[in-house]
Amino acid sequence: MCVIALAWNAHPRWRLVLAGNRDEFYARPSAALAQWPDANIIAGRDLEAGGTWLGVTAQGRCSVVTNVRNPRDAQTGLSRGLLVTDYLAHSDDAATHAARLQSAAAGYRPFNLLIFDADRAFHIGNRPLPVIHALSDGIHGLSNAELDTPWPKTRRLCARMREWIDGNRGATDAEDFMALFTALADEEIAADAELPDTGIGLERERWLSAAFIRGESYGTRASTVVAIGNDGRGVIIERRFGPHGRFDGETRLPIEGPQ
Repeated sequence: MCVIALAWNAHPRWRLVLAGNRDEFYARPSAALAQWPDANIIAGRDLEAGGTWLGVTAQGRCSVVTNVRNPRDAQTGLSRGLLVTDYLAHSDDAATHAARLQSAAAGYRPFNLLIFDADRAFHIGNRPLPVIHALSDGIHGLSNAELDTPWPKTRRLCARMREWIDGNRGATDAEDFMALFTALADEEIAADAELPDTGIGLERERWLSAAFIRGESYGTRASTVVAIGNDGRGVIIERRFGPHGRFDGETRLPIEGPQ
């Protein structure tokens, strides 16, 4: 994933609402959102490395990963997508898993990982050193820097999440996520004065400052919304895109919650 906004314990029905975009090369083979036949995971799948960028379980656990944008940092180590599948495929609670991962985090490519269970949420990163943060209740944003770094597209997406939460606070049965998908489709380029300097040059900083990226060989390939209720039940919705933002389909799957 390349930009995420989430609301943790900020809505009367949904303990977690998460909206994010995955930007990737179109040539990298991927499978659409589905229930995996070989694991208790509902996710898209990276067919090159075998992991995923964002997934849930039928019982209401969730995990998502981003990379860390620093061209001077070697992209060596284990695939980031395996971090998501490792959490979702096992039964450790989020706190136990976060503590266990801290000692192994340096062995993965630069990452930010978010993990959620029924009670707690954590951010784990490995740049410049392994770190764990327990998420406080409220709205958080993540892109390709540290948690809550105020990059323009992250700030805008978090603001739209706040608007959605405030507008739906009294609607305990609300399942209209159109406004979140509209926010994920935002192609606004940030002003130069607001851009971060991550070492990729001004033109690429401008291009990547939008939430939704259009390109010929690289761009936004999936927009995903996850909503998990206080009872563990919910929904995950994925919209897929091809070169130049071509719409390639949508999948919506239920999260059944604890049985």
